[in-house]
Amino acid sequence: MPDAPNLKVKDAAIFERRLTMRMPFRFGAATVTEAAQIFLALMIEDGQGRTATGYAAELMVPKWFDKNANLSNADNEQQLRRSVHMAVALAKEAAPATAYGLHAALEPQQHERAATESLNGLIASFGLALVDRAILDGLCRLHDLSVNEAIQANLPGIDTSTTPDLKGFNVASFLKHIQPQKTIHLRHTVGYLDPLTPQEMTGPRRNDGLPECLSEEIDSYGVQYFKLKVSGKPLEDTQRLKQIAAVLDRLPDYKVTLDGNEQFADEQAVIELMDNIDAEPSLGRLRKSLLFVEQPIIRTAALSQSVKTLAKRVALEIDESDGTQDAFLEARQQGYLGVSSKSCKGFYRSLLNMMRVQKWNAESEGGYFMSAEDLTTQAGIAIQQDLALAAILGLGHIERNGHHYVDGMQGASGKENAQWLSAHGDLYKEHAGRARLNIENGRLSLETVLAAKGLGVENGAAHATFHTLHSEEKTR
Repeated sequence: MPDAPNLKVKDAAIFERRLTMRMPFRFGAATVTEAAQIFLALMIEDGQGRTATGYAAELMVPKWFDKNANLSNADNEQQLRRSVHMAVALAKEAAPATAYGLHAALEPQQHERAATESLNGLIASFGLALVDRAILDGLCRLHDLSVNEAIQANLPGIDTSTTPDLKGFNVASFLKHIQPQKTIHLRHTVGYLDPLTPQEMTGPRRNDGLPECLSEEIDSYGVQYFKLKVSGKPLEDTQRLKQIAAVLDRLPDYKVTLDGNEQFADEQAVIELMDNIDAEPSLGRLRKSLLFVEQPIIRTAALSQSVKTLAKRVALEIDESDGTQDAFLEARQQGYLGVSSKSCKGFYRSLLNMMRVQKWNAESEGGYFMSAEDLTTQAGIAIQQDLALAAILGLGHIERNGHHYVDGMQGASGKENAQWLSAHGDLYKEHAGRARLNIENGRLSLETVLAAKGLGVENGAAHATFHTLHSEEKTR
């Protein structure tokens, strides 16, 4: 295996595709019914003059990266679009370096430039995350390797230069011993507006042959892991959880997580919810099944307020607060044990945070963890790169919600859908002419994702998408 090669970003292409939600997605105070997905292709060149093109894609979800009520959904999209264009421009200007060396050089520049335009850390991270993944994808293709093979050999040249707290950690050994699992449990999101049973559904059914409520999701896919959205109103949340538990308790076994999406003002508000849950007999099984609570407190306060009293009762995780490389360090000081992994925040950030989890657990009583979360990643490049990351991290379950809220590979041509179905037939199945996730016994197969020469995506499938996007661009 070669040493980590120096790379130069030679060219880039950026495309977008709009989509509408199959059903509204409510998280926190926001309800999303449409969005745009952004696609990136980067050409890289090594020191021998060899070139390869790498790809990345991500949904530009409004009202998550920046929840300022004065900004419209279009404003939020423009923030994310700007972040990608900013990161691409910096990447093209950058001197040759290893894949990770490029990331290390670009990260402070990206955050500094974003800050001058009042773009927060999550938004800054979004653009760099796509650039990092496209470079890594191209590196894998240049050497005809899967991402697992490339990471095990540390072909990107990952080190602790950006995380001095990990000084002395054996990065090479950590990466060499990565053994991705071939399947992963899907953790289904129950949005705050989602009907739980057919009887709760109002208005006409979609009748598209797909689940439209929680009980149908369970019956159709055999899901055993669930992510339950809570609103920050303890009494209302308790009632909602009682209704959800009435459905879940029919299962022989299940696991849940709660996601506050920054809706709780402080630790005491979350303690009130936990008091209500613990006092309610009908929530006994749900309470025993609760793995952790994700980002309950607003990001402007989360890293400056202690949650150590609450943390004695339930494990806590940051998500929206994870806007910089050091956010997990700050969160740990306040009592948080966990951090989310999302491709939209950064491939390398997740890897380095997992090294922290391993290091801290070896040095202490343990309990530190990482979970795989979703931002409505879409069928194709986005979802597969995120699944590849979760597999490398050894995470046993992953929040997946794009399959429920969006109708498969929406907006893609018939030829494009067919190419993805052919290349990744274990992960998808055809429904009404579209590639949709193939969920069996609550699990997703990762066989073709891990076998692909690249970052989780077979080359022909990626080419089919970008050929279609290029054709669409020419006809506009």
